[in-house]
Amino acid sequence: MLAKQASTTAPARPRSRSWLRRHRQQVQTVLTYLLLCAGAVVLMVPFFWMLSTSLKTLDEVNVWPIKWIPSKLMWTNYVDVFQRVPFARYMLNSLVLAAGGIIGSLISSSLAGFGFSRLRFPGRDALFFVNLTVLMLPTWAVIVPHFIMFNAIHWLDTYLPIIVPSFFGNAFYIFLFRQYFLGIPTELEDAARIDGCGTFRIFVQIFLPLSAPVIATVAIFAFFYYWNDLIYPLVYLRSQLNFPVSLGLRMFQQANMGIIDYPRMMAAAVLSLIPCVALFTVAQRLFIQGVVMTGVEK
Repeated sequence: MLAKQASTTAPARPRSRSWLRRHRQQVQTVLTYLLLCAGAVVLMVPFFWMLSTSLKTLDEVNVWPIKWIPSKLMWTNYVDVFQRVPFARYMLNSLVLAAGGIIGSLISSSLAGFGFSRLRFPGRDALFFVNLTVLMLPTWAVIVPHFIMFNAIHWLDTYLPIIVPSFFGNAFYIFLFRQYFLGIPTELEDAARIDGCGTFRIFVQIFLPLSAPVIATVAIFAFFYYWNDLIYPLVYLRSQLNFPVSLGLRMFQQANMGIIDYPRMMAAAVLSLIPCVALFTVAQRLFIQGVVMTGVEK
């Protein structure tokens, strides 16, 4: 009798194990998506708080527990942003800085990346190693020497100290271009040289047209950097009309006799995010492709 019961119940455990083996991939996929969704929610909470605060009154901001949905949507906070400070001028200034920084970064970093990837000259690898060590140099270490130099040539309170250094290359952008150019087949370069193309013509007519992903990647990185940069505008700029968005947001911390105007400051922060979100949305495919391809040396 006991033997008969054992024979009837024994196959149950193998069936459960076989079910797990058959559906292990599906279970892993479900768990992965659940973790990704949880992470996305955690990352989006600050944005939702910022958006909610931008539509509240100053009294509602100080209520505890936090009210995520305002009792009345204060769309006038966005209008006040432009009326209390020249915020449109701040955004225009940031666009000028970002445009100049992008142009300088693309020109200088692409040329340097091409040289490190395709040209052969003594000390090339040593120079590239020095370029990589610059990534470990903190920004604060060069602020004082730069300030003294730019003050001596009367560049303070202009955009030149912020834009001009971009034309001398960026170590990280040079690394991205070099890694991408190493993935372009050498047969294309050899065929172009047989046809009589010089080095610069090969760079302009062959490498650059094939480099849309890495160009988009560097452009997005540079735009985010110059759009969000606070330390260099804070050091070099004096006139309020020359302030970018990053400095313009600080104006709301000094309003109302020292009381931070959180609703209007958050409204200004939401407005400052629009160009970043728009640029990433447009160039998202090229950006992801560029990040993936620059990480693999073929």
